[in-house]
Amino acid sequence: MTIILEGKSLTKYFGGLPAVRDVDFEIGQGEIVGLIGPNGAGKTTLFNIINGVLKPDRGRVIFRGKDITGLKPHTVCKLGMARTLQVPRPFLNLSLLENVMSGAIFGNHNTIARSKAEEIAYRMLEVVGLNHKHYVIAKNLTLQERKKLELARALASNPEIILIDEYMGGLNPAEVKEAMELLQRIRKEYKVTIFWVEHVMRAVMQLADRVIVLNQGLKLAEGKPSEIAQDSRVIEAYLGGGVV
Repeated sequence: MTIILEGKSLTKYFGGLPAVRDVDFEIGQGEIVGLIGPNGAGKTTLFNIINGVLKPDRGRVIFRGKDITGLKPHTVCKLGMARTLQVPRPFLNLSLLENVMSGAIFGNHNTIARSKAEEIAYRMLEVVGLNHKHYVIAKNLTLQERKKLELARALASNPEIILIDEYMGGLNPAEVKEAMELLQRIRKEYKVTIFWVEHVMRAVMQLADRVIVLNQGLKLAEGKPSEIAQDSRVIEAYLGGGVV
């Protein structure tokens, strides 16, 4: 398996308190890897370090064999790593088509014409099931639709890997099922690797190839979903650290 993304001894302090401590991981090309842990475990902080929102106090991020530690998010995106946010942040007064075109134009490592960006945007909106709302203004979307838009915009940058932060939070069971099918399709059809923070355990356990568990900033466990589900350390961390 080709390793596409690595973290080596990643550490970040806030006010003297460690949010992430000496975290190591490897993500293989084509994998779906879940990142779970109680609230405050350091999951989003780790993502922020990986894609350049935060600079680690110690450690390195390696993407496709290149040290990208501390590079700015827009630079990381152009290298082939996209990101969706826990709380979607579309350009509220732009249409869905314009939102996704922004990902194609400013996130892609190649310079592309407006006409090509528009073509990509139409296609990505169709992939996520929003092709009937091209010209709807983003502020008028539901939560589920905003999450789909966020994913479409990330896909428009032509990434090799997407960091997905709690995509299924706030969705009902039917929407979760649809979201799981969408992530599977993206992996299969577009050959995109997915590193995925999630609190909906049913989805993670069914979809992920491997699961990494953080607790209090430390990597607590790593393995196949079936192994993680039976790990006494993981069970104890959730029972003592918050609601799954």
